[in-house]
Amino acid sequence: MHSSLRRLRLTAATVTVLAVAGTATSCSSGSGSTGTKAADSGTYTIWDPYPQFDKTSAWAKLLDACGTKAGVKIKRTAFDTSDLANKALLAAQQDNSADVLIVDNPVVSTLAEAGVLTTTDDNKLDTSKVNPNLLAAGQAGGKTYGMPIGANTLALYYNKAVLKQAGVDIASVKDWKSLTAALAKVKKAGKKGITFSAIGTEEGTFQFLPWYWGSGAQLTTLDSAKAVSALTLWQGWLKDGYAPNSVLNNTQTTSWQEFATGDYAFSENGTWQLANAKKTGFAYGVVPVPATDGGNAAAPTGGEFVTVPVQGKTAHYANSQKIVTCLTSTANLLDTDTTLSYVAPTTEVQDKQVAANAELKPWVDAVKAAKGRTSDDLGTKYPRISEQLWKAVQSALSGSKSPTDALSAAQSAVK
Repeated sequence: MHSSLRRLRLTAATVTVLAVAGTATSCSSGSGSTGTKAADSGTYTIWDPYPQFDKTSAWAKLLDACGTKAGVKIKRTAFDTSDLANKALLAAQQDNSADVLIVDNPVVSTLAEAGVLTTTDDNKLDTSKVNPNLLAAGQAGGKTYGMPIGANTLALYYNKAVLKQAGVDIASVKDWKSLTAALAKVKKAGKKGITFSAIGTEEGTFQFLPWYWGSGAQLTTLDSAKAVSALTLWQGWLKDGYAPNSVLNNTQTTSWQEFATGDYAFSENGTWQLANAKKTGFAYGVVPVPATDGGNAAAPTGGEFVTVPVQGKTAHYANSQKIVTCLTSTANLLDTDTTLSYVAPTTEVQDKQVAANAELKPWVDAVKAAKGRTSDDLGTKYPRISEQLWKAVQSALSGSKSPTDALSAAQSAVK
């Protein structure tokens, strides 16, 4: 690729990365120091978004072990999720990319379009065991740019005592109609219905997508009748008092804090809240988000892809492939995804996770129905679509526009 053209694409990609980064779907936090490629050809650099794991952690030891297996030494640097994407773009501009880059899945297509990543055809990674719906988050233009290391997604937590008091059998909640009926019973019993995040950021879009996709709507047509039905559902819940007005400003964290009070029947939240769920002091359960007419809605996937960035010198590719293959192998994924609170990207390891912990069954079911935000070959179009979608949600839930008008305005803005 011509260097000046690549620099232009990298600069444009930085803007896109800033738009999609920061969704609270990753388990990482904090920041790391900038790493540079080691001069020693026997040392391979790995950048990841897990600064919570230090050099004594099982994760760091796995990286070292995979390096040893490939016959090289590993130099690891950990960054905050959003910081990592920007550092990756800067490093690519300087032809100083890491040998292995572990990056949040919605950013993969942006880095790929900027020419930062090699394809699996180039780097010879075997993706045949990965669930197609999870692999799609790392695909653009008919090419695949890495391997998912694991996935998280959204489902509905429910408070067993609140539902029992309201006379609701969770088995009866199979679609939107039965869920809304359950919320009505809960309100009548003097409790609160459902809490979620509808904040005007990517986080709000992330939480709305299960209902949006559960209606059968597509992100390419924001003003379809199916899309309107999803936004009307949420608007109706606020109007009828089944959901609090605080959802307009709720993050997924503050939404969870509302559920943790014990007053709410349901909370839409993610796999990453499992540890907190055990601390609430009340009995809870989890069910996938229902689609409008039944079955499991497609929820968006969080989680990272292990990728091999483009290098000025290609001699490292063979060992980088060995390292990635080791990290994503069946032998290592179970321990890795348990550490990261992720569902594995392959059916074989998912089955092992459920066998080890039956509580993961609804999460595995949700992940099997899940969908990447940049899937359907949306790629770098997604951030603009998402921004208009969260603006439409905010407009409708605040009462400033009807769902139809809000989504019509969103579709016009995207065009």
